[in-house]
Amino acid sequence: MTFRMPPEWAPHTRTWMAWPGPNPTFESAEELAEAREAWASVAAAVRKYEPVTMVVGTGQLDSARALLGEDVELVERDLDDAWMRDIGPTFTLSEDGRELAAVDWTFNGWGAQDWARWGHDAKIAAEVADLTGAARHASALVNEGGAIHVDGEGTVLLTETVQLGPERNPDWTREQVEAEIHRLLGTEKAIWLPRGLSGDYGRYGTLGHVDIVAAFAAPGVVVAHSQPDPAHPDHELTKDLIARLRASTDAKGRQLEVVEIEAPTVLRDEDGEFVDYSYINHYLCNGGVVLCAFDDPRDDAAAATFRRLFPDRTVTLVDARAIFAGGGGIHCITQQQPKAG
Repeated sequence: MTFRMPPEWAPHTRTWMAWPGPNPTFESAEELAEAREAWASVAAAVRKYEPVTMVVGTGQLDSARALLGEDVELVERDLDDAWMRDIGPTFTLSEDGRELAAVDWTFNGWGAQDWARWGHDAKIAAEVADLTGAARHASALVNEGGAIHVDGEGTVLLTETVQLGPERNPDWTREQVEAEIHRLLGTEKAIWLPRGLSGDYGRYGTLGHVDIVAAFAAPGVVVAHSQPDPAHPDHELTKDLIARLRASTDAKGRQLEVVEIEAPTVLRDEDGEFVDYSYINHYLCNGGVVLCAFDDPRDDAAAATFRRLFPDRTVTLVDARAIFAGGGGIHCITQQQPKAG
């Protein structure tokens, strides 16, 4: 039976998340507290539109319930970190839409990074699949949910430094990676970007996830991160990535329409490091768009663009700076379960 990954704008049954616990990503009690507040804010925003299930590490239920309230379902499982997009399953549906499946990629801590722990997180996709009753489709490909984005009509976005990087799949060829992706997601054409944003190669980076760079907003339409300031290393990089996207066609032969979304005006964090703040790392839920905010002058412009792209959805801005401090954004901490049947 053939399964395919629906686009994010297709109807969801629920959203899955994972609760931050003490781990190397959140180096101090203050950082952990800030992360939990941010995760809770995202969960509250999503819950307005669909059910949310939060996987909570063993012994962390009280901390989660205190911030999440009674309206978010909690499930206790062993966890290492809190990035459900990457550690959770990638859900797919049968061709007739009746049966739910869950792709269980091999997870190795974003390329076996020295700070990462993944003994528990490598098992979470299977745990979530079991909780949903989905058929589990295991893969030997080292991959994460933030490293793919689909249009639901046969096209998938990938980055070479992730699926083809020596930290993840040193023995896989491009052809082998594409074959495995297509087999599991029901896609037919891969559009490869050479790399991700500069900040994604620092500590806590993913080594190039696509979901902070580009995402499908509709078949044939991609939103892409644009850095207009020449002082930022992503200035020339994003011009190149956008040009590559504009030169690409999707699985249906359509030339991609690229909607550029300018990065926030802030260039560096408190430590002086260049930030990779991005509005692209948003999340679509039933009737809503949950959009990263940075207390920045460009927040409103980004929200206006998403309102234009999704006129039937309500755009909710959530401060994502504490999430980005840990290495990701709103899309990175959420995972949609598409509606079967």
